[in-house]
Amino acid sequence: MSFRSLLFVPGARPDRFQKAVGVGADAVCIDLEDAVPPGQKDAARHATLDFIAQTEMRGLGVRINAVHTPDCITDLRAIGTARKRPGFVMIAKVDSAQDLALVRQAIGEDAPLWPIIESAEGLRHAWEIASADAVAGVLFGAVDFAADLGCTMDWEPLLYARGALAAAAARGHRQLLDSPYVDVRDLAGLEEATARARVMGFTGRACIHPDQVPVVNRLYTPTAAEITQARRVLNAFNATGGGPALLDGKLIELPVVRQAVRVLERAGEV
Repeated sequence: MSFRSLLFVPGARPDRFQKAVGVGADAVCIDLEDAVPPGQKDAARHATLDFIAQTEMRGLGVRINAVHTPDCITDLRAIGTARKRPGFVMIAKVDSAQDLALVRQAIGEDAPLWPIIESAEGLRHAWEIASADAVAGVLFGAVDFAADLGCTMDWEPLLYARGALAAAAARGHRQLLDSPYVDVRDLAGLEEATARARVMGFTGRACIHPDQVPVVNRLYTPTAAEITQARRVLNAFNATGGGPALLDGKLIELPVVRQAVRVLERAGEV
């Protein structure tokens, strides 16, 4: 299942769970990590898994605490004995593919994994992380990454990391979600930053407020013009029997065809 948008909801706020499911995001991730104060971890864990057991949403998952922490061990034990597994498990602060192997060993292979890369060490191992078994996609944790590097959250300081993650995800044929846009009132800024990430190869974006979801869904949904052009590209290519073709004076070869296929995949036509 591909995600254009993923909405985070704090595990310490079970009163918001049902509303989050109804917002229209492709995925909802209940957060047991940063969004939950230390003294509320157990209550949040129980409420989260109880809600998942009672809710029919394929894209409903959970973010667990970083591997090698006591809270992660408790998270994994709870998921392993839960009445119903989450639709996916997102893992905070993944630094290596070995971190993912430990998660799989603890909970089995039922739930797809979504590692969050949010450190220099994680970026160094991004190619192995993105290609690891059971990984459905990768999330860029820009806030923690910037803190690890000591840089700002502006576009330019994080450009290299986004480009490296786009290449790693493409190599592993994985989805890639951008970090949430932290200014929830700046929808124009969200639109601009999301459009930039999309043309880099990101396949969707995480959100931290319901108002962000429609913007992200729209930007990651192909327009009618894009779909029409993609069909024209495939028709022109197929008309030559799979050889080079000219369309509107431009050369159509396999790389262009692959891009057209991606557009139609996002539109649900392939």
